[in-house]
Amino acid sequence: MVLRELELRHFRNLGVQELRFPPEGVAVVGDNAQGKSNLLEAIYYLESFRSFRGAGDGQLGAFSEDVFHLRAAVSGERPATVSAGFDRKLRKKKVTVDGNDASRIADALGRLGAVAFSPADAGLVSGGPGRRRRFLDVVLSLNRPGYVKALQEYRRALVQRNAALRAGSGRAAVRAWEGPLVTQGGAVAVLRQEWVAAWADAFAAYYRAVSGNGAAAMEYRPNLGVGADPADDASDPPPEAARESFRRKLDDGWDDDVRRGSTGAGPHRDELRITVESGGRRVPVRTYGSGGQRRTAALALRLVEAATIRRQRAAEPILLLDDAFAELDPGRSERVMSLMEEEGRGQVILTVPKESDVRLRSMSLARWRIRAGAIEA
Repeated sequence: MVLRELELRHFRNLGVQELRFPPEGVAVVGDNAQGKSNLLEAIYYLESFRSFRGAGDGQLGAFSEDVFHLRAAVSGERPATVSAGFDRKLRKKKVTVDGNDASRIADALGRLGAVAFSPADAGLVSGGPGRRRRFLDVVLSLNRPGYVKALQEYRRALVQRNAALRAGSGRAAVRAWEGPLVTQGGAVAVLRQEWVAAWADAFAAYYRAVSGNGAAAMEYRPNLGVGADPADDASDPPPEAARESFRRKLDDGWDDDVRRGSTGAGPHRDELRITVESGGRRVPVRTYGSGGQRRTAALALRLVEAATIRRQRAAEPILLLDDAFAELDPGRSERVMSLMEEEGRGQVILTVPKESDVRLRSMSLARWRIRAGAIEA
């Protein structure tokens, strides 16, 4: 995919601007706090309709404006014009594709094929399990048909079951929500398991390439128990096995659920476990990994995300690099740049504080300057 045009209206500090991007991409150069990250955030917003920095929609508009609006035109296998806006007063989001309102935002996801790399990605591996579950949810929502629907319906049933538990509504009222909870939760678990199993070897290879010969692994640790052991024949469970396991865990945990007023079993408790080799044994990178190992593992996850787009959509992703390698040592930084150049020839939009930080060798990117949100192309 190639981003051709981007229209900005009162997003963060970017004011009102219309930009045309070269097919190979651009390097946006500017001091800190000038709006470089805001530009990449705006682009990625039109891929996922959420901030890759975790900000809510109400925080994304300019302070003096109630509404922000974004529009992107992309070319490729699936050319499209995608627009999104948010009204802070009405708390309302509107999304359109090719001029047509999206009745469900889920139907408009993934039109740009963008992947955002950021120094904050280290939190993917150093943070709690919720960060990695969110990573799985975003990757699968953008690239796996049916995942968004299953996840939304699972969350809806979970909220209702928890409400019934807190209200002390009794076993029958609580169980009324267990049908959709088990069906959709089983689907979520199976789709997560399939993705992790399909990309575990690629993750290890990316980590090894970036680190210079280190070893790392990712594995899915489902709360449902099915497939927890990679050596188990059930490590890639059919949906019925996941559903049956979920039903048993709900039954076994009934007394605890009543006492807590919440559901203790289900995909909302899953873990994407990342380990590295240390002293001849595998240890959790979150607990025992060095800063360099954590950053390398996070980069490997993003590279797998980009590779997922290549395979799923048969198109090169748009790579958004937000000074992503500033905290890597020179060797790792050089290796990851070389790896990106070998992987594909997609569009690259990167931000750096100074021009000498642009280290891509195989392409000559146009240089844009940014100051106080204003971009000079």
